[in-house]
Amino acid sequence: MIPVVKPWLGREEADAAAAAVLSGWVAQGPKVAAFEDAFARRVAALHAVALSSCATGLHVALHLLDVGPGDEVVVPSLSSTATADVVRHRGGTPVFADVEEETGNLSADTVGRVLTGRTRAVVLVHQAGVPADVDALRALCDPRGVTVVEDAACAVGSTYRGVPVGADAAMAAWSFRPREPITTGEGGMLTTNREDWAVRGRRLRDHGTSADAAERHPEGSALAEGHPETAFNYRMTDIQAAVGLVQLAKLDAIVRRRRELAARYHELLAEAFGRLPGPRAVRDPEHGTTNYRSFWVVLPEGTTPQRRDAVLATLAARGVPARRGTTAAHLEPAYAGHPHVDLPVTEAFTGRSLVLPLHHDLTAAQQDTVVAELHAALSPPLVSH
Repeated sequence: MIPVVKPWLGREEADAAAAAVLSGWVAQGPKVAAFEDAFARRVAALHAVALSSCATGLHVALHLLDVGPGDEVVVPSLSSTATADVVRHRGGTPVFADVEEETGNLSADTVGRVLTGRTRAVVLVHQAGVPADVDALRALCDPRGVTVVEDAACAVGSTYRGVPVGADAAMAAWSFRPREPITTGEGGMLTTNREDWAVRGRRLRDHGTSADAAERHPEGSALAEGHPETAFNYRMTDIQAAVGLVQLAKLDAIVRRRRELAARYHELLAEAFGRLPGPRAVRDPEHGTTNYRSFWVVLPEGTTPQRRDAVLATLAARGVPARRGTTAAHLEPAYAGHPHVDLPVTEAFTGRSLVLPLHHDLTAAQQDTVVAELHAALSPPLVSH
């Protein structure tokens, strides 16, 4: 059985975690601060706030923007439901916009169709690590006083116009789940170039305390914390941050390997399907490079979700456990009845896409098997309409 995903973890991460445990400081502390500094430098942001997940990062971002009842936040339906959930958690209304066919991302065109006078923010997801066209969306939103928050959960190591994704973001939220290019098991980060947001974000993650543990616990300190506002428990541990520092040092090698494997997938798919209507695979957009967090393919037009699922079942029976592509929140029970505009591209994408195995240890022989079995599962070829 070929794994779909597999984090690149080894002795170095184990030793770093053990050292954090043996240090006696296992909660949020010096390793978290070091990870924040290193991550901010890596993505060319001025400030980074370590958190328990990307979702909590998005929640803090909307809290800093004071999104609340009566406010609308534009989000893609083609994303984890967490992207829309955080809007509901703030009492706002998520407004679903459609995405571009080539990238799976929101665009200025699709967002422009759903902006209203009640729109406070847009959460722009860099779908599966494919960079969205941020400049075009900001040109639409900035004059209207609408803040673009970047959901960069999957995008560490991706670039936009020659710089890291999120480098110039008002706020960007990141994930370190095992499916992402680098992992801390669970965990996230919020980056921003505004010091006031970073300072308040650090308070908000720790019950709103006016002084964190590192400030309160030095020997001889008599500093007592206050609680000036209602907040959350969204902290990261030093154990996680110690692993994150090791992973971050590997990021360039991880992205380089994933892009090498993706290039070979493109070659194999072209050879296997030739001029036939085969699957369309994820590629770099003109404005940036993807980290290939996932290698997704979209089956030809006319493929039904049932046919896609049958292909997945066939692949699984042959030892290739591919997965369905990104879900559409508006089709999930949690959002049943939630009003939305027509989302034809989103529905086509979620119904026809699947994700092929891609991870650091994937071999050439395994890639050959994946593409051969995909070709067999799609035979006779699907007919494009």
